[in-house]
Amino acid sequence: MAELERRTGTGFVGMFRAALNTRDGLLHALKSERAVRHEMSALLVGIPLAFFLSKDATRIALLIGSICAILAVELLNTAIEKVCDHVTPSLHPDVKHIKDMGSAAVFFALVCAGLLWGVTAAQRFGWL
Repeated sequence: MAELERRTGTGFVGMFRAALNTRDGLLHALKSERAVRHEMSALLVGIPLAFFLSKDATRIALLIGSICAILAVELLNTAIEKVCDHVTPSLHPDVKHIKDMGSAAVFFALVCAGLLWGVTAAQRFGWL
């Protein structure tokens, strides 16, 4: 643990270095992963759209948070895929299953967000 603290720092310095690592990871994902770019675009569109669809602060936070959750799951899925490709570049049945599970996680995050956004839009337009 002392070695990790020496490399990353503690307190403000550690938080700053962690923020830089976060920025670097997000920028790399945006450059290399189309799905991440799509989801970041959805977030940028979704923020003002959430304020249009609802006046309730909690609902707005949930709408925006649901897209952030998709982005988080997508980043984890991307990391899993990159590690799998690094460990075994050839197509291995177990690696395929691992990658498929990551993809399924993204799918369910999308379903949850879709339900929330769909219900909110339906309420906004008086369909529910």
